Amino acid sequence: MAETDPMTIDERRKYLHKVRLRYWVVQTKKERSRLLDEAQAITGLHRKSLIRLLKGELARKRRTRQRGKTYGSEVDNAIYTIARSLDYPCAERLKPNLVWMARHLQAHGELEVSEDTLVKLERISISSLRRRLPASQHAAERIAHRQGKPAATAGLKALIPMRRMDWAERQAGHFEVDLVHHSGFSADGQYVHTLQMVDVASGWSECVAVLGRSYLVMQDGFERILGRLPFPIREIHPDNGSEFLNAHLLRFWRDKVQAEISRSRPYHKNDNRFVEENNFSLIRAYVGYRRLDTVEQTRMLNSLYEKLWLYHNFFQPVLRLQEKRCLPADEHHPGHTRRIYDNALPPFDRLCKLGAIPSDKQTELLALRQATNPITLHQEIQTLIDRLSALPCTPQGVNEDVRLTLREKALSHA
Repeated sequence: MAETDPMTIDERRKYLHKVRLRYWVVQTKKERSRLLDEAQAITGLHRKSLIRLLKGELARKRRTRQRGKTYGSEVDNAIYTIARSLDYPCAERLKPNLVWMARHLQAHGELEVSEDTLVKLERISISSLRRRLPASQHAAERIAHRQGKPAATAGLKALIPMRRMDWAERQAGHFEVDLVHHSGFSADGQYVHTLQMVDVASGWSECVAVLGRSYLVMQDGFERILGRLPFPIREIHPDNGSEFLNAHLLRFWRDKVQAEISRSRPYHKNDNRFVEENNFSLIRAYVGYRRLDTVEQTRMLNSLYEKLWLYHNFFQPVLRLQEKRCLPADEHHPGHTRRIYDNALPPFDRLCKLGAIPSDKQTELLALRQATNPITLHQEIQTLIDRLSALPCTPQGVNEDVRLTLREKALSHA
């Protein structure tokens, strides 16, 4: 509301309630006259009206006789026809275009309007238009909102159960999956994504960089993860993105991996809370938010993730929620949930305690950790981050060949 706008009726009545108390308290005629001058200057009401209101009842009375209709059925029909022809825009967009659209539709034989109706269309307010065309009434008729999801994708999603991973999961192999975009400030063209998988029970993390998100590169990313994962996958739990829920990848998980598939509820990011909270600490904190869109950047990012795989899974201790206690409310503290965590351990040690890794593989990985200097590994990670930052992006309009980022190409390149 602008400072120059006049007072509304309710605002005037609130002000007069305050003035009324002062008006009856003062004793002299001169003081009452001064109050009336002040009220007249503020409200803009006539002096006699102010005296009548201050001496009478300030409460607004209900209308005893309703006003007749200003706009009849002919105006309503014209408004509906014009709104339907423009796909039901809002009243603010519709109001300035009523008259010329009425004449335009009349010229095409879609509408019959009289000069009196044109005058009323010119005079009608935006509020009256809103009452005649409520948004909820015509939402289903808008052609701009009728394009739904492809039937095949909708059918696939219906076959996959929705659920939320249990924080108390104690069996390794239940993975939450997410895709992190490295598009920078623009999502145009093809760019790099990070495919991340996090085991709920242990916190074991797997990250792979893929160029684009087609079935070809997504399957290659999952195969990279399966090639180095030291324990089997029991369940895969992505969000509702089409890069995860398509016929090719579902066949890959069910036939080749034989893993159970579930999905989070749409628009409930907290259903994938374990992987979502790691999007920053395991990816953005190292890579940042810059755009990555070349084959060389994809390969360099995968080299970085190989070092981070060793650094996080074998050396970085993580906390695991052990218990939730609901504390009762008292006169000093409101009721709340207290979270109790266990001792922080690296994901590898948690997997060993769970017995998820076979003994021969456990011995091999233990030897790998004992042979790794974490200080040297830390320096190697910093060097790879610097090299990644120095690589340029592709020129505008140029697309890289994603086949050069696949695993067999990367091995031959190495």
